[in-house]
Amino acid sequence: MWRWSVLVAISVAMFGNYYAFDSIAPVADALEKTAGFTDTQIGTLNAIYSFPNIIMVLLGGIIVDRFGARLSTLVFAVVCTIGTVITAASAAFPLMAFGRLVFGLGAESMIVAITVILGQWFLGRQLGFAFGVNLAIARAGSYSADMSTTWFKPLYDMGWQPPLWLAAGFGSLMIAGCGVYYLLDRGAAHRFDLQRPKPSDRVVWSDLWRFDRSYWYIVGLCVTFYSVIFPFRSTFAIKYFQQAHGLSLQDAGSMNAWVFFAAIFATPAFGLLADRMGRRSALMAVGSLLLVSVFPLLAYTTASLWISTVLIGIAFSLVPAVLWPAVPYLVAPDRLGTAYGLMTMLQNIGMMLANLAAGALNDAAGAGPGNAEGYLPMLWMFTTLSIAGFVFAAALRRREASPGGHGLEAIRAAGA
Repeated sequence: MWRWSVLVAISVAMFGNYYAFDSIAPVADALEKTAGFTDTQIGTLNAIYSFPNIIMVLLGGIIVDRFGARLSTLVFAVVCTIGTVITAASAAFPLMAFGRLVFGLGAESMIVAITVILGQWFLGRQLGFAFGVNLAIARAGSYSADMSTTWFKPLYDMGWQPPLWLAAGFGSLMIAGCGVYYLLDRGAAHRFDLQRPKPSDRVVWSDLWRFDRSYWYIVGLCVTFYSVIFPFRSTFAIKYFQQAHGLSLQDAGSMNAWVFFAAIFATPAFGLLADRMGRRSALMAVGSLLLVSVFPLLAYTTASLWISTVLIGIAFSLVPAVLWPAVPYLVAPDRLGTAYGLMTMLQNIGMMLANLAAGALNDAAGAGPGNAEGYLPMLWMFTTLSIAGFVFAAALRRREASPGGHGLEAIRAAGA
């Protein structure tokens, strides 16, 4: 029961984190019309979130290994919440961008710490299901951010700023959830005499490049997969649906939200499936292959938007549910924070560059309500990245099916 209480607490924190991150897409059109923002500036608001994590998220992972996840999560949550307040405070682009930078400074490191917590509490004991539940509640935050265009329509009718203040309010859940976890973990350490990996006396930087080849294949899939998912769904999708497919803000927000809504239920189910049957790299390959078909459908067919939404929804539920829980099977416990930090650092480099590139491509091609074809270069970029993700997943499958693998395809959780 104690483990599940920990899971709920850190998942509430993740809800606040994801809501705050996804608060930009619903106001993107309003920022363009009322504040005069370009697509490059809108893309920058999410790209700059990733910028500090080129370094900080790796340091964050090392901090977690060095000082423990308990204190680290709470500190990172406070930094995140300060960033959401700064973002909502002014329409001045430099200040808003600075707020997103501060938010990103803490957000990804907090996620790394929470990922380590899951590994510590659930390794070998329904880890995939625990990751799935954690991601499901996080996705509920993303779903709520998109659906806020309908649920809190009067706020959106007032402009871009009230919705961002709402996001700051939801962001405070990060402090609440991490504070509860701090108390739970401290109590459990005394009550159950928990043994955590002892921190290293020093950081050996050369160890960063000594992870196994399977780990690097997972990193490659992580970088390419998230460089598609978040720049599209969390930055440009709602604006794209409005301007290229003629949807209203509310309908576009709802369409985008269904991806996250499906993930609330499907992610734990896929995590439980991986716990029961193994086959983790095969499942990653299937999910990444589905993503390849999404953007050509959007670009060159008149097929219902529901088809692409369903495909991206399955991929978005399946790949993360299997990818993140696979890492503890490949990395020693005392290096788990560093492994996740390095992985998330590279993920954020990819997300930053993809956001900037997508915005620049849209501006260069004149994408807008009267020029739907201007979005084609962006869609082709996402297609290419999706193909690269499938290649990494296929390479991981081949590696883990060979004698030199870790048995990732066969490992099943105790009690699953």
